[in-house]
Amino acid sequence: MPTDEREPSTGSARDGYTAALAELLRGVAEGSVPVEAALESLRRLPFSDLGFARVDHHRSLRQGVVEFVYAPGKTRDQLLAIIEAQLDHDESSVVVTRAAAQEAAAIRALAGERGLETIWRERPGLLAIPRAIPESRGRLLVLTAGTSDLPVAEEAETVASLLGTEVRMVADVGVAGLHRLIGELPEIERADAIVVVAGMDAALASVVGGLARVPVIACPTSVGYGASFGGLSALLAMLSSCAPGVAVVGIDDGVGAGAVGALIARGRAG
Repeated sequence: MPTDEREPSTGSARDGYTAALAELLRGVAEGSVPVEAALESLRRLPFSDLGFARVDHHRSLRQGVVEFVYAPGKTRDQLLAIIEAQLDHDESSVVVTRAAAQEAAAIRALAGERGLETIWRERPGLLAIPRAIPESRGRLLVLTAGTSDLPVAEEAETVASLLGTEVRMVADVGVAGLHRLIGELPEIERADAIVVVAGMDAALASVVGGLARVPVIACPTSVGYGASFGGLSALLAMLSSCAPGVAVVGIDDGVGAGAVGALIARGRAG
């Protein structure tokens, strides 16, 4: 299935869910919305209880991030029901992670029926329905040690963009050729936060941590052979970094790296 590379549309921080809640409260205050009707709306706002899942509709209001749907282990009907609940009761972006191509096709069809665009990143299996994206703030730089790390980096890039951050991704600047990284020093200086995605020996995180004046989120990948142990060597190397300012997420956790990077780059919302 071809990848949809369209950029998500943007909106103000007051769009969508927050604006709907404000309108509900305003209606109660003005007397145009009966208290009982408002109470019924509020009962639906926190989450939808589907029996097999409780879909959180307050996450964007509470934390400024979207509710992620992890696809493995869920049937296609369960995935579609969760997504429909999000579309019906939440105005923030819908993000499904680690989805198979067949599942992505069904979700894209559902979005198309509602006239909604989708972003499909085939390599990491990430599908997003972008909605009410906050106005862009902050600069996040995503660096990969090698080309094979790109699927995880794409997760980080897409998630950070959906959370309202300007993102630049630079691939294949690992320590086997440090001259490739030196050319990106101006970008390292301009960034408000940096995500380093690396497998193998994962030394890139320590190198960047020793150059950058901003937080570095190190994301180990399962890329490698020999004694890489499915990314465990990269994880332990990053956790053992001697560079200050380096924090580590789990193996292949591009979603977590992108979310943390965006929150840092954006700063505390006003």
